[in-house]
Amino acid sequence: MKARHVTFIILLIIIADQLLKVWVKTHYQLNEHHNMIGSGFQLYFVENPGMAYGWKFGGNWGKMALTIFRMGAVIFGTWYLGKIIKEKHHKGFIFCASLVYAGALGNLIDSSFYGLIFDKGMTVDPVIKEYIGYNGLAQFSLKGYTTLLHGNVVDMLYFPVLKGHFPSWFPFWGGDDFEFFRPIFNIADASISTGVISILVFQKWFFKQHNTGETHPTVETNALVNDESQIS
Repeated sequence: MKARHVTFIILLIIIADQLLKVWVKTHYQLNEHHNMIGSGFQLYFVENPGMAYGWKFGGNWGKMALTIFRMGAVIFGTWYLGKIIKEKHHKGFIFCASLVYAGALGNLIDSSFYGLIFDKGMTVDPVIKEYIGYNGLAQFSLKGYTTLLHGNVVDMLYFPVLKGHFPSWFPFWGGDDFEFFRPIFNIADASISTGVISILVFQKWFFKQHNTGETHPTVETNALVNDESQIS
């Protein structure tokens, strides 16, 4: 797979991810949701100050640390993609690595710049030290709602495929509500998950071709080879 193909894949994912995020953030109020296909798929607007699928990581300092980590991952990913393209690894592996890279870059854009270009977003309340929501639709603004590296990632894809209750006799969760699939995520999260899971599932196939293509040096000697030396 050539570098231009990888670039096209990454740009396609980032553009789709950012277009959907910007549209949802400027057309949905926080926690607003609508059914898209029956009740099995919804656009459900939430903001995620932490990691993928709504996992949180500390307050403002945790947020900055996470954003810096994403930057490091993207910088490393840029070098690593160039390396595996140059070494002509399996096309499937390069494709999956491109998915992971595009997803990481997509969420990095949110956490780095959304706080600067939108007038509303979730911020940390200094008293309770928790993120608090806001009312109304967000709009583009030069003032922003926070500083560089402190923006929130926009999530909106929600698949509540199955809802119900655990029976009372069920261990640990007896009587509790049950829902599958509960996390709300975005295209970037889906891209990362698809890439990572595919690499884990097909790793033997991806790396077998590259390993078998490696050549091993041979040792040449000036030793005389004749019938006697072969028998001995």
